[in-house]
Amino acid sequence: MTSYQFPSDFAWGAATAAYQIEGAVTEADRKPSVWDTFSATPGRTLNGDTGAIACDHYHRYKDDVQLMADLGIRHYRFSIAWTRILPDGRGTVNEAGVDFYRRLVDCLLEHGITPHATLFHWDSPQALEDLYGSWRSREMAKDFADYATAVVSRLGDRITHWMTINEIHCFTHIGYGVNQVPPHAPGTVVNRLKDVWQTSHHALLAHGMACQAIRAASPVPCSVALVDNFVPTVPIAESPQHIAAAQQAFHVHTTNGGIIEPALTGAYSTALLDQLGEDAPEIQEGDLKIIHQPLDAFGFNNYFAVYVRAIDQAPGYQFLEFPISYPKLHMPWLFFTPDSTYWGIRHISETLGQPDLPIYITENGCAVEDVLTANNEVIDTDRILFLRHYLRSAHRAIQEGYPLKGYFVWSLLDNFEWAWGYDRRFGINYVDYATQQRLPKASAHWYAECIRQNRVV
Repeated sequence: MTSYQFPSDFAWGAATAAYQIEGAVTEADRKPSVWDTFSATPGRTLNGDTGAIACDHYHRYKDDVQLMADLGIRHYRFSIAWTRILPDGRGTVNEAGVDFYRRLVDCLLEHGITPHATLFHWDSPQALEDLYGSWRSREMAKDFADYATAVVSRLGDRITHWMTINEIHCFTHIGYGVNQVPPHAPGTVVNRLKDVWQTSHHALLAHGMACQAIRAASPVPCSVALVDNFVPTVPIAESPQHIAAAQQAFHVHTTNGGIIEPALTGAYSTALLDQLGEDAPEIQEGDLKIIHQPLDAFGFNNYFAVYVRAIDQAPGYQFLEFPISYPKLHMPWLFFTPDSTYWGIRHISETLGQPDLPIYITENGCAVEDVLTANNEVIDTDRILFLRHYLRSAHRAIQEGYPLKGYFVWSLLDNFEWAWGYDRRFGINYVDYATQQRLPKASAHWYAECIRQNRVV
């Protein structure tokens, strides 16, 4: 029997995102992001919910840091709101916005918590959407690099763990729809699939240019990472033929071969480009060199996977649909696939040929139908089940020698869950939105015990 013990230097953390928790959307000269506009548009979010107040973290960050400290969390991944730093997306830096993050980081450091800052978690400036269409323009990459310079030159004395962009697929391929309104902000209708792929290519350029900007601006040595939620392809059985099929299928599933692959290898998947044909993005000379920056770490946001099996006809693999009775959590896409952690890590190391790249699970968690009991408790054994099995999968990867260095639970708090508003709860701490009271759930106490014992309990 294994004790599921983790290495002594394993980083246990929690993660959040600016628009989902901060609120205070007009405070200290912050201007609207595309998510402010999107959530204020009737019919775009469930119940018309917006992030205007969210968890009011902007005003309550000291309490939230204390909450982490009480649970033993020593690493905190958060994002910085572009429009707090550059309200118009470019131009004059808003020092009052910078000062909020300076106060937050100082508070973290006072409590012995290491900050891990993500520069972009979907909340792009509305001003740049109005000016040139955000990610439809190559200008966005340059403006993002300038924003990175503004942040890192001011906060780089306090923050040494930087992440450029979170989940390119979600704000490009879900945010831009071909001749239909897409489900995610900014909800931009485009004419061709090629236009969608162009937005993710521009986001990759932004990542590459930001890597260069971070290293140039940081006053001290720092770590630079990309965060992606690529979808692992899991073999239906771990036989040589099914494993080979899963590795072959990885390149063409969703956007794997067009986002994580060029970022980590410097080339788009040839199999994907063959599939796309005329819908492939325009790639200018030098683009791939900019995109393929050396990384100090890679952040893997892990929720679910797809099962694959080998077949005796072209292309040699088959993606399998989930049966109607397959277990899932409280989101339509959140199928219970804990092997996705192990296989996602293995695909980075083996399928993409990056055996020495340190990996962090930068998000992992689930929405469940939390119920507040008469005793003012949330006994979320379903979330504990989910987290326990995914962490066991992470442990397997470490046991087999893959370079997994840390884990950030998603999320520290219940929060604004994008188009789902406040209806879906991912936090290990319950938030009463009427009173802003925080209440640790059973999963928070369980996670604290994992941290205390440095193993999966």
